[in-house]
Amino acid sequence: MKKSLLSAVALTALVAFSGSAWADIVIGVAGPITGPNAAFGAQLQKGAEQAAADINAAGGINGEQVKIVVGDDVSDPKQGISVANKFVADGVKFVVGHFNSGVSIPASEVYAENGIMQITPASTNPQFTERGLWNTFRTCGRDDQQGGVAGAYLAANFKDAKVAILHDKTPYGQGLADETKKAANTAGVTEAMYEGVNVGDKDFSALIAKMKDAGVTVVYWGGLHTEAGLILRQLADQGLDATFMSGDGIVSNELASIAGDAVEGTLMTFSPDPRNDPNNKALIETFRAAGFEPEAYTLYSYAATQVIAAAAAAAGSNDPQAVAEAAKAKGPFKTALGDIGFDEKGDPKLPGYVIYEWKKGDDGKYTYFQM
Repeated sequence: MKKSLLSAVALTALVAFSGSAWADIVIGVAGPITGPNAAFGAQLQKGAEQAAADINAAGGINGEQVKIVVGDDVSDPKQGISVANKFVADGVKFVVGHFNSGVSIPASEVYAENGIMQITPASTNPQFTERGLWNTFRTCGRDDQQGGVAGAYLAANFKDAKVAILHDKTPYGQGLADETKKAANTAGVTEAMYEGVNVGDKDFSALIAKMKDAGVTVVYWGGLHTEAGLILRQLADQGLDATFMSGDGIVSNELASIAGDAVEGTLMTFSPDPRNDPNNKALIETFRAAGFEPEAYTLYSYAATQVIAAAAAAAGSNDPQAVAEAAKAKGPFKTALGDIGFDEKGDPKLPGYVIYEWKKGDDGKYTYFQM
């Protein structure tokens, strides 16, 4: 009797364990969780975690609960490959991430070879989806779209200005700068300077002196907020009064913390802010109640996780390749960014980029406002 009872208990435990193991669908969230771009990593993580909690509360993905695992790539391509390989070992089937295009592109090769669908909330380099991989998607726009808007704006508003185009030599930063340059050149604006700097540089005095000598009055920056904030501050310190413009890589309130008052008047391209959508009111309040402001790419990450769930439901399967096929064929899907459908490359059909300006809000703090 005792032996039979123990066997029954053991069998029950084994079944329970097996049920739990099969009841999780593992989604990896990858981005710079630490390092100078950690603000963006937090956006990706918080967005995906909240989406997973809401999806689980609604019954999960085809009856399976979502489990989030986080990988810190510190914005480094080599570390991104390490994160990708760890996700493979951990049984991850879907990835929300990475943040940097220079990390997303090589990591996507690992995911494609191992049957993992990847949807990035933030990697805008066109090459991410131009290589014909089955598994690459994004909920953000592309730099050829963003650069087109920025170049047209420069041509319309600063046609006779002396423009310096700067970039950080990364696939994102240089790619965005080149697309902006191409659009501006096509519209009749030829830059006075085109220069690259290194990620992590802190002293831009020689570059600024060169811009002063060239009579530069407009600076376009292809890169992230970390270097942008320092350039802005040093422009002001060295007395170069120039309009500063950049792209979605500076969409973080940390820019104002670095640049100080010099951030005022900075121009930026980004998609329409989903926090302004009345349909997201309750969701925004949920983030804020938890002490997190869902700016920039937070809701893009939330939407990426929603797309995985919605496409899986449409496919009637949690197999990543089936979900990827459904994402392209069976959208649009309702998300925090609105209804999203995907083309054959995995690019979303979204509203275009708009122009923002950094200035003080009613609370006296600098942030960005759509023009």
